[in-house]
Amino acid sequence: MESRRSKAVRTLTIPTIFLLLIHGAQSFYLPGVAPEDFIKGDDLKVKVNKLTSTKTQLPYSFYSLPYCRPDKILDSAENLGEVLRGDRIENSPYVFKMREPQMCNIVCRFTPDAKTVKQFKEKIDDEYRVNMILDNLPLVVPIQRPDQEAPTVYQLGFHVGLKGHYAGSKEEKYFIHNHLAFTVKYHRDTQTETARIVGFEVKPFSVKHEYEGKWNDAKTRLTTCDPHSKHTVVNSNSPQEVAEKQEIVFTYDVEFQESDVKWASRWDAYLLMSDDQIHWFSIVNSLMIVLFLSGMVAMIMLRTLYRDISKYNELETQEEAQEETGWKLVHGDVFRAPNNSDLLCVYVGTGVQFFGMILVTMIFAVLGFLSPSNRGGLMTAMLLLWVFMGLFAGYASARLYKMFKGTEWKKISFRTAVMFPAVVSAIFIVLNTLIWGQKSSGAVPFGTMFALVFLWFGISVPLVFVGGYVGFRKPALEDPVKTNKIPRQIPEQAWYMNPVFSILIGGILPFGAVFIELFFILTSIWLNQFYYIFGFLFLVFIILIVTCAEITIVLCYFQLCSEDYLWWWRSYLTSGSSALYLFLYATFYFFTKLEITKLVSGMLYFGYMLIASYAFFVLTGTIGFYACFWFTRLIYSSVKID
Repeated sequence: MESRRSKAVRTLTIPTIFLLLIHGAQSFYLPGVAPEDFIKGDDLKVKVNKLTSTKTQLPYSFYSLPYCRPDKILDSAENLGEVLRGDRIENSPYVFKMREPQMCNIVCRFTPDAKTVKQFKEKIDDEYRVNMILDNLPLVVPIQRPDQEAPTVYQLGFHVGLKGHYAGSKEEKYFIHNHLAFTVKYHRDTQTETARIVGFEVKPFSVKHEYEGKWNDAKTRLTTCDPHSKHTVVNSNSPQEVAEKQEIVFTYDVEFQESDVKWASRWDAYLLMSDDQIHWFSIVNSLMIVLFLSGMVAMIMLRTLYRDISKYNELETQEEAQEETGWKLVHGDVFRAPNNSDLLCVYVGTGVQFFGMILVTMIFAVLGFLSPSNRGGLMTAMLLLWVFMGLFAGYASARLYKMFKGTEWKKISFRTAVMFPAVVSAIFIVLNTLIWGQKSSGAVPFGTMFALVFLWFGISVPLVFVGGYVGFRKPALEDPVKTNKIPRQIPEQAWYMNPVFSILIGGILPFGAVFIELFFILTSIWLNQFYYIFGFLFLVFIILIVTCAEITIVLCYFQLCSEDYLWWWRSYLTSGSSALYLFLYATFYFFTKLEITKLVSGMLYFGYMLIASYAFFVLTGTIGFYACFWFTRLIYSSVKID
């Protein structure tokens, strides 16, 4: 199989790769990865992944519960993204033969003790789901909607069990899903008779198995199985209760169904969403905000500014000694270095690093490289891009630092390389300790921690220093106007120009442009659903950039007209304040959409959303800062000033 796969990869021509790239954006064919062909009778080895729950958000290894085990448990090699997500992919005792149906195969049996019963009951209470993989396809449970015309919905993994009242019992009992009816869908090549797997589904059942005579491992004949029925559980009238000293027998069926779905399109059913209209509504909503802001910016730039600049220049040519008013009045102070200018340089550099990472990630995602079929690919790509974008972070912070007449470029480079990752690492270590305390597979192992530290100090930090060196060697940016030695007094401002008020107002529109798409992103992260509409996301990202830039320019202009020249930090905070609304929305989402009840799980949610909001602040703040920076340099270089 491996030789066929490598041969297929080698024979890909340049035009073929180009066509696959284009096709990948629609059907998520991962460029460079060849499908695997199976002939009748080939072994199909099912792998098991983590147990997941939307109620606890804590993943666990499949074998953390005493499920049936193979002779030797082998770990699959996982990439960095998979480890950070808590994936633990291992082999399983489930082995199928391609296109050879099997009925009521016995996997194993065991009699649980009190400790095992408690483990199973806890997992059933927390609604844990079992995840499996066949030929890189995740196991799903098909759920037909009441409306027959509506497409089938697929849920990842099957529940460990269920609880309820049985046979009139007043006491609530726990039942385990111990019989799995698998369906493997395949697409056959009529010319070669080989087949490719295009679907992996299951219907779980709870069955109290009975057998004749003594137990004889896999050869035991179960009286609860009818080999002539479609599903073998029809002869069982009672589900399998999870109770001490009650024997549990694990069994499975395998059914093979031929499908018209081609291998390149096999993920389409998994990713099917019926709410494209909501995405379009999100885009239209965002575009309306952009058009409104663009209109305001156009009025300022074309009418007000043009009139102001013409009037000022006319006065200068006529040498009329009329008093200057408005934004021109503060020309001698507008480029004065702000308080904590070093910190501003660090934040701007970090924002540039984020912007580069997200832009390149989006482009790869839109091309289909980071589709869900490439598990962990998105997170791995983001981490590596963050590391390599350190070059631009160092360059941006050093350039701005030199403009502020700074001299210690090494100091500013070190702070840029360390400050943001240090804050995130501190939160991450606390959260990881909590996860480790719960014995969850989501805890990042020591080896991975070492790899992350190496990426940070071994690659990212040196690259930031290289960027800082190059940026500092460049000549400093010249201000369009000279700065007075003595700062002028800022007049008393109207209530609506209060810094806190205008900053909070400025963050509403950028958040408004993205909050609908944010709902889908949070759902994919916290409710174990696939997020795949990267085309929409890229469009929303572009709208976010435009919105941040425009709202900052508008509010910056009003501020300068009020003779307040302290615009440096305010331009950063104006669009950056949208992160506050993001965190408030995340809090609203927690209480309205999630069913998390455990303290540790709640701390995990708010810890990770705090990191996400902080990153969003740095990104949007930097966009607003550069927009305002360009705007002020443009307008003050357009007027004649003595």
